[in-house]
Amino acid sequence: MSLKVNCPRCKKELIWENSKFRPFCSDRCRLQDLGSWFMEEHLISDEENTSLEALEQLQNDPQKVN
Repeated sequence: MSLKVNCPRCKKELIWENSKFRPFCSDRCRLQDLGSWFMEEHLISDEENTSLEALEQLQNDPQKVN
């Protein structure tokens, strides 16, 4: 039995074993997702310090990290 999953970008159903670009359905979806990371549309949060003020402080003075 084949494992069917949805592309995380466009939600199109694909067969995992047959997908050359997994977890994406195509190179286009893979590149669009990569572009989203470069444009900082996706972020990995830091549970300790995610406040906007802390991010602004880091941008203004990287030496003053708590």
